[in-house]
Amino acid sequence: MTSALCETVLSVTAKLRTLPTLSRPQSEPRPAMREISPRDYAALSAAGASPFLLDVREGWEVAIVAAPGATHIPMGEIPGRLAEIPTDREIVVLCKVGGRSLQVALFLEARGYHPVANLTGGILAWAAQVDPALATY
Repeated sequence: MTSALCETVLSVTAKLRTLPTLSRPQSEPRPAMREISPRDYAALSAAGASPFLLDVREGWEVAIVAAPGATHIPMGEIPGRLAEIPTDREIVVLCKVGGRSLQVALFLEARGYHPVANLTGGILAWAAQVDPALATY
């Protein structure tokens, strides 16, 4: 970098540091998203419970390995397909490792779906804890 450019970057950085930070008041802290392990989900299902299992992975991921009993709606299609998600059952959301499913679970919860849980570790944890015969990627 040229010295003039360096000076400009340093000047802008210094100015940014003097700006006040914005904080959003929170009346009550929101409880953490409920997590459920693949083992616990499998035990619930074996005991006769029937949570709605929502797989938010992409189609190519589901083609590699499908989650048994899951309804597949890719994460990007969730807002347009909310009518396909029941409001009268517990919802358990899964993806590959748990990041996308957590985002979708929070999205659903914010729109009034309850109860909602994130499947901890996603399909990879399912393969490791419940069904080692499942393909992994």
